Amino acid sequence: MSRVWETPVHDSTRVRDVRVAAEAASARARLDPHRTAIAALVATQLATNLLKHAGGGSVLINLLERPPTDAGSGSAAVQLVSVDHGPGIPDVAAALRDGYTTAAASLGAGLGTCVRISSAFDLYSVRGRGTVVMARIDQEPVTHRAETGHHHRLGGINAPLAQAAHSGDSFAWVRSGPRLTLMLADGLGHGAKAATASDAAVDELHRSAHLPPEQILRHLDGALRTTRGAAVAVAQLDTDTHRLGFAGVGNVGARIRTGDSWQPLVSHPGIVGAHFPARVPVQHLAWSRDSLLVLHSDGLPSRWTPPEDTDLLGHDPAVVAATILRDAGSAARPLRDDTSVAVLAPDRRAGAHDRRT
Repeated sequence: MSRVWETPVHDSTRVRDVRVAAEAASARARLDPHRTAIAALVATQLATNLLKHAGGGSVLINLLERPPTDAGSGSAAVQLVSVDHGPGIPDVAAALRDGYTTAAASLGAGLGTCVRISSAFDLYSVRGRGTVVMARIDQEPVTHRAETGHHHRLGGINAPLAQAAHSGDSFAWVRSGPRLTLMLADGLGHGAKAATASDAAVDELHRSAHLPPEQILRHLDGALRTTRGAAVAVAQLDTDTHRLGFAGVGNVGARIRTGDSWQPLVSHPGIVGAHFPARVPVQHLAWSRDSLLVLHSDGLPSRWTPPEDTDLLGHDPAVVAATILRDAGSAARPLRDDTSVAVLAPDRRAGAHDRRT
């Protein structure tokens, strides 16, 4: 979903702004008053910690679409991510204990409570480099399993240009039989009209998930003809054969990690919905337990450095995506466009915390 709330937190007035944004996002996600209050509490805690213990940072709030299931229609979740370049957390295990509130012990006050009341929670911190914290609030207390995709995890982050209300980027994932498909769309330009194009791509993906990547892109081309068009990448994992198919049209980047090396995946020139190529090449690759796929829009610098920390790679994909986004820029190098990063990874859940309330 293209509606995004991004709030820099560098003084006490912004804590309230983050809480208000979380409430607005919860209303969009149609969370009930209890779950909305939880989202507001977590948002307040994350913003307060940024201000008190990290020297400031930012909180980015995305809406995550939940695909329809046999049990009923789809829903949405609120994803809150705080990012900083602060001192990091000396003792992560202690910081995540409920009731840990010693301000002098660096970033960590109240995080145990956030772990307990969030539907899903994860944290990645490196001394001297900063911390990324992610919390998801669903309508149901138990974490949705749709994002795990049968032993695979998917997630991402979507950041708007100049803290705009809408991002022209969207990402989504859907499963059809053994096919697990991740798509990232970058509507041409930015703002509401770009968001219309990328949202149309997400809608069509749900109707085309049973098709292979090149046919999905052709269906997307038809669906986007009434919009300004988009650059789109589609990655589809066959969980029976452990083969990954990738196809992209336009300036959307992709890299896959296997073992200790990263390999770029190449998209074909063109615009989905405007100038679609006659032929769309599809790359086929083996997928293993140590593979990890990153899709990103061109807001991310083309020469971004892939993460090598194996501890990070075991975290929630949204945390991996947020860390990639954080480390690719800085206050001196702000985003030059709407920017999305989406990640597909095997289910290595050692760093994640799912909680029931």
